Amino acid sequence: MKIVYWITTVAMCAIMLYSAQMYFFNTEMVKGFFESFNYPSYIVIPLAIAKVMGVLAILINKIKWIKEWAYAGFFFDLVLAIAAHYYAGHPVGLSVYAILILIISYTVGKKIRP
Repeated sequence: MKIVYWITTVAMCAIMLYSAQMYFFNTEMVKGFFESFNYPSYIVIPLAIAKVMGVLAILINKIKWIKEWAYAGFFFDLVLAIAAHYYAGHPVGLSVYAILILIISYTVGKKIRP
């Protein structure tokens, strides 16, 4: 179970960090995507910061309620990403896989990490 937890958690964190680095280093491109989804573009950098902080909260695992909020934030982010891509007619593949990875990480983590 620990192996499953760590594989899914590292994969989820890698996806979130990849997304955050895209937001930081390709900001204008990402803002264009957000605008095409009718999302406000000013949220790009704060969302990138929140993703990095969420990864840290999950990996450090010191304050339980912050870890729970990080998982919840990632869940909502991925649900909104799936909806945005779906309604824009884009493929939703990575977001769907990421939400499955997140659910596995969360449920297995509840069993093995205090």
